[in-house]
Amino acid sequence: MFPLTITTVDKKLFKGEVVSVTAPAQEGEVTILAHHAPFVSTLTNGVITVREGKDVEPLLFDIEKGIIEVGGNFATILV
Repeated sequence: MFPLTITTVDKKLFKGEVVSVTAPAQEGEVTILAHHAPFVSTLTNGVITVREGKDVEPLLFDIEKGIIEVGGNFATILV
């Protein structure tokens, strides 16, 4: 698991430990797992899927655009 923050300019949409996050990156859909290589990308219109565990329903966030940064076993998404 790793810490994930999803935020807008004025509020946090999500902050917590997750198993994975899937996002619509500019290069195509990307899934981030714990200990992922450092990564920065712009995000396009689509859905961010957050998985907190295998017995928990995924959380879905509709976005129009954003930025994802991954590094140091954490991920931050600004939408």
